[in-house]
Amino acid sequence: MCSWCWAFSKTLENWLQQHPDLDVLWVMGGLAPDSDEPMPQSMREAIASTWQRIESQTGTRFNYDFWTRNTPRRSTYPSCRAVIAAGELHPEGRQLMSQAIQKAYYLDAKNPSETSTLLECAESIGLDASQFAELLSSDRIESKLNSELEFCRTLGIQGFPALLLVNDEAVIPLALGYSTLDKIEKRFRETQ
Repeated sequence: MCSWCWAFSKTLENWLQQHPDLDVLWVMGGLAPDSDEPMPQSMREAIASTWQRIESQTGTRFNYDFWTRNTPRRSTYPSCRAVIAAGELHPEGRQLMSQAIQKAYYLDAKNPSETSTLLECAESIGLDASQFAELLSSDRIESKLNSELEFCRTLGIQGFPALLLVNDEAVIPLALGYSTLDKIEKRFRETQ
């Protein structure tokens, strides 16, 4: 999970509402491979500090109880797989699952590296939990994740969030990292 992506989510939602005619492709970029190792204390402190900076700069809320209620792991691939699996089960599943996971993590202080959290998120967006669980651990979803990670590498994406406009002629970055609605819209208008 990406803290700046959480801060960017409302901006993205607002921008997409202004452009309902655009086709959106939600692509998972990874961030941190699977790990069962607890996150080192120094990393926990660094991420909590990042949350404070994001809160200060953007007004985005975080639930700091996460750090005392969980054993955090630096492992975002489970969430990526969950988003991909949700997309297989529902036409808007990727966006809905992304929102559900972010809410569970950043507001409800639940661990997005845990399958139980991802199953709760799936149920919260109306997916069948057993069907979702089966798909989540499937080779097909793993293959799709690997393809999406490679796609991001091919595009040269090295940070998140990333919002790209793809047309017949080019791939144009609208946001590489956190950005405001005005900046995204200005960049978009420049491409038209």
